[in-house]
Amino acid sequence: MRLIGDLFLLSGAIFIFLGALGLVRMPDVYNRIQVGTKAVTLGAMGILIGMAFIFPQWWGKLVVILGFILLTSPVSSSALARAFYRTGIPMWFNPSSKNNSVTNKEKMQENNK
Repeated sequence: MRLIGDLFLLSGAIFIFLGALGLVRMPDVYNRIQVGTKAVTLGAMGILIGMAFIFPQWWGKLVVILGFILLTSPVSSSALARAFYRTGIPMWFNPSSKNNSVTNKEKMQENNK
């Protein structure tokens, strides 16, 4: 059981590290919220499941914590994204994309104003 728990702990730590890396690498706040929410939720799941295998007597408490994270993380990230959108923070636009339609050019002109 210890080996299985350690593997879950390692996978959770990897997901959390990748989420932190994604926060640095993503171009705008909307992408950063998405990366942070998904990666940290999966990382927390891995760590909590690993802890449940290592300490089986904590199983009930860990399930409650996991349920709380699974319910609150998506809701809070959605609320933050909506608040950012309502305050007018622009989405990232890649001017070198191959899809240079009229709408993309209009978006670029709006962002430069």
